[in-house]
Amino acid sequence: MIKMMKQINLKIPLSLFEAAQRYVENFGFRNIQDLTTKSMREKIFERNEYDENFSPEEVTLVDVLIKVSLEKNKVVSEAELMKTLR
Repeated sequence: MIKMMKQINLKIPLSLFEAAQRYVENFGFRNIQDLTTKSMREKIFERNEYDENFSPEEVTLVDVLIKVSLEKNKVVSEAELMKTLR
């Protein structure tokens, strides 16, 4: 399976950059990019109980469901959605 990648540019305050650089050096990351990627994964996937292993077809299905729900004004709360999905 080939993972698609997207490059971004990120502006951060100098103090945050310097703290990130120290963190990288102290905790064995290769660079700030690795720290940023790991931090984003933790925030988005691990702590959110989100499964990042969706197939492209599943992602498309979710996108269509969201679009149709918004168009028909049939949006439910996250709690209701999670209850239904479980």
